[in-house]
Amino acid sequence: MLVDPDNHSLSVSTQCDLLDLSRSAYYYNPKEVQGDDLLLMRLLDKEFTRHPFYGSRRLSDWLGTQGHPACREKVARLMKLMGIEAIYPKKSLSARNKEHKVYPYLLRNLVIDHPDHVWCSDITYIALRRGFAYLTVVMDWFSRYVLSWELSMTLDSEFCVRSLRRALAGGRSEIFNTDQGSQYTSNDYTGILHDSNIRISMDGRGRALDNIMVERLWRTVKYEEVYLNDYEDYFSSRDRLEDYLYFYNNERRHMSLGRRTPAEVYWENQDPRKVIA
Repeated sequence: MLVDPDNHSLSVSTQCDLLDLSRSAYYYNPKEVQGDDLLLMRLLDKEFTRHPFYGSRRLSDWLGTQGHPACREKVARLMKLMGIEAIYPKKSLSARNKEHKVYPYLLRNLVIDHPDHVWCSDITYIALRRGFAYLTVVMDWFSRYVLSWELSMTLDSEFCVRSLRRALAGGRSEIFNTDQGSQYTSNDYTGILHDSNIRISMDGRGRALDNIMVERLWRTVKYEEVYLNDYEDYFSSRDRLEDYLYFYNNERRHMSLGRRTPAEVYWENQDPRKVIA
């Protein structure tokens, strides 16, 4: 056990921080998932990444063509467990909490022309050999630079808040854009943005292109890293994703950035001593 609850010199919270492990991951009691279901979830993740407008009916039909028949009800149950939902065609990894305030979308017709103008965040599903996890990032829209990221075994708001705090350790944006998921509309999350004098923008319901930059990042991460590897567990996936996201920021050149890396574009005309966690 990596975290020792009987250690009287270091609290569980401190040990989790030293291991870069969220407390929710330590306390998480994983739900029993059958091996066949994990295989179906892997297949669903890949097909949903290709066609995010597919709902349970189309995904059920597609599984049948791949030799893995599954009824629509079973596919719908697995999609709910994965946190994916086809919504014309935007996917949402969490249902909106109707008690939370939803903010208007501020990016329509906005010319985003410099780093730290707009930051964005989202969550995606990551398959593991014996389960699954969820990845969130905070990304600079203009440069595609990943400012921070966190991996969690649960869909609570804690890991999103941790990622936001890490990004804000080195600076702030003028506008912050997310979907309407409960993690992002929570008072903990929006309160941090308000305290940092950042304007909050949220995608319209069912609008796939409102957070297009981070959606493109997910496709890149899935096809260039996740689908090429068989993550054994939470910690091995975190190590691999850390290596890949460093490569993405500092070595992977983008045609849309004039064949420069996100880091080159983000740090251009900025203080090189500035550090973002």
